Parts: sequence; C-alpha cells; structure tokens
Amino acid sequence: KSTAIPKKRRKPGKQKIQVKGASRHNIRKLDADLPLGLFVCLTGVSGSGKSTFAHEILYLNIARKLGIETNEDPAPLKELLGTQYLSGVELVDQTAVARTPRSTPAVFLGAFDPIRQLFCETDSAKSSGLKPGFFSFNSGEGRCDRCAGNGFEKVEMQFLSDLYVTCPDCEGRRYKPSTLDYKLEGKSIAQILELTTTEAIEFLGELPTSSTKEKRFVSQALKALQPLVKVGLGYLKLGQALNTLSGGESQRLKLCQLLSASGDGSKLLILDEPTTGLHFSDIENLLSVFQQLVDSGHSLLVIEHNLDVIKSADWILDLGPEAGKHGGQLVAQGTPEQIAKSKTPTAEYVKAALAGKRTTVRSQKSTIINPQSSI
Repeated sequence: KSTAIPKKRRKPGKQKIQVKGASRHNIRKLDADLPLGLFVCLTGVSGSGKSTFAHEILYLNIARKLGIETNEDPAPLKELLGTQYLSGVELVDQTAVARTPRSTPAVFLGAFDPIRQLFCETDSAKSSGLKPGFFSFNSGEGRCDRCAGNGFEKVEMQFLSDLYVTCPDCEGRRYKPSTLDYKLEGKSIAQILELTTTEAIEFLGELPTSSTKEKRFVSQALKALQPLVKVGLGYLKLGQALNTLSGGESQRLKLCQLLSASGDGSKLLILDEPTTGLHFSDIENLLSVFQQLVDSGHSLLVIEHNLDVIKSADWILDLGPEAGKHGGQLVAQGTPEQIAKSKTPTAEYVKAALAGKRTTVRSQKSTIINPQSSI
C-alpha cells in the first residue's frame, strides 16, 4: 500500500531562509535556500549530511539569531538571511517530553483542566463546594496522601537502580477513596484517567450536557485530545506517565501540542525521520497532520527516507551525492517531479514512487531495494 500523490503542491514564494557559506563535518561552504510556508523534505543517502544541515546549521543558527537559548554552538557560516519571517524554530525530536510521572497526555495537552471542571459541575461536587483543584493529582486535596498523587512509591536502592512499587493505599489510582465517590456519568476521575484517548473522545462525545458551560468544557477537552488520534496515539491512556513513552511517541505528542495551539504560526518545525516504526495507516495520518501544520502557517523541514513522505512533500532538498567526504553538497532541489528528472541517487527511487511502481531498483552496490518502502 502507498499513499496518494497530492493533487496540488504549494509553490515557493518570496519568503525563504538563505544559508551562505555553511561548514560543519562533511559540509563545506554550502549555500542553500529553504523556502518557507512549505512542507519540505530533506533527502539523501545516510551520511550525506542531512542531520548536520538541519540541526547544527539551520536550527542552532536560527535559534541564536531569534534569541532562543541552546546548549550547543551552531555551525559557522558567512550569512543567514530570512529569519525575520519566523516567529520561532523548534526541533521536534524524540527526546523525552517529561522525566517525571507527574505529567500525562491529558495534562500536557490541556485536556485535564476542562475534565476536572466537568466533575465540578456534577451535583455531588457542587453540594460539597469542590473546585477543580480538588481533582488534581499533582496538588489537590483529593489526591492520595501517602504517594502524593504519584500512584506509586519510590524505594531507593543504595547500589542498584531505584524501585517503584504501587502505592498500597490508593493501589495506583492516585486519589483518596473518598475522591473516587464523585462520578461523572458513572466514572470516577481515576477511571477517566484509565481511558485511552479514543475511549475518552467517545465518552466525552456522548456526555449529556445541560448548560453552555458544560458544553464549552466538553468542546475544550475534545479539541485537546483529537490531535492524539490524528498522529496515531489514540491508544495512549489519559493518565499514562509521559516518562514511559518511546522516542517516537514523544515526538508525535509534541506535534499534537503544535496542532492544538492556535494563533502561533510562522514557526520552522524540524523533524528527523518521524515515520520510524509507524504503520502505513499511521503514516497517512501523520502526513495529514503535516499538511494541517503548514496550512496553519508553519514551515516544515522533515528529514526522511520513506518514499510515501518524500513524494507528498511540496519541495525537496537533496544532499549528496554520496556519504562522508563524498557528500555534504546540495545536489538537487525542487518538487518531487523535478527531483525525479535529476541525476542523483535519490532520483530513481522518487521516479518509481511517483509512477506507483513496485518493481525493485538496483542500487550502485547491487542491493535490491523496494522503492515503495524507503530509500
């Protein structure tokens, strides 16, 4: 299975990032233009300099010019132009979103606040005079006293890694038993946190609302959660600790935050192989998210080997021609159709992908590769 080729591609405009005389590792005195407002793929064989160009040349230099603090030194270059068109730059990588169990998908994306508000709208909560803070497992009075809302206790081991055991008082539910007596359509706050995102969206969508305030809270929660399904994370539980997510899950969760944000366009978003480990259907969903991000005003630069992603891009920057000292050059740039007509190692695979062919292509090293999968 392969994704459909876009019926229309965005065209480069006047706004662009211009890099002049950049050097780092195998890249020497590189001049390159990155068109803004587009979905751009950065391609090339492994070792051609893609990560160096995206991270050390583009990201770090743009961040420095925009006054964004980083812990690394950018690659030297002669000139960098066009940053006035950007409100920011983000490296949407696979580093952990959080290193403690205090943050969860619902908390990170802002869905937990309206959910707690909905609990406060129930008759039992109103009669008790409860506020949303009561239902917080991070600071509320309703959280378990023994584990302070963690759901577990840490046992420090002197010479071994620390052990984490389920809290015997709340049995991992984070709350006092009395807090769980308050129900929202038959479910306690702990049971809501145990729902997957897909289940929570279904539950909230069917929730009866009797006031404008309740309808607003439901709408806010749904808006925050729906991006998770769009990026293939509908299986995550609302209360799952973010420090347990894989690198790929963390990266897609960051995309969800960008997708749900409003009025914050014109950022340059840089991603390094976001399709790693994804199923075909998840890749289609991810591509849809990419297009929505660009439509909202962002610019995307995606390092990718997957041909379904490459052929869906508006524009391609192809580094090469080979790896190491034989790479580091901008060998081709243009639409996928234009790249397919070039004479680069990437061209033959892009040409086959655009034609929808599943025939194998023999590489220069006589390795058989299926052009429908990746390069």
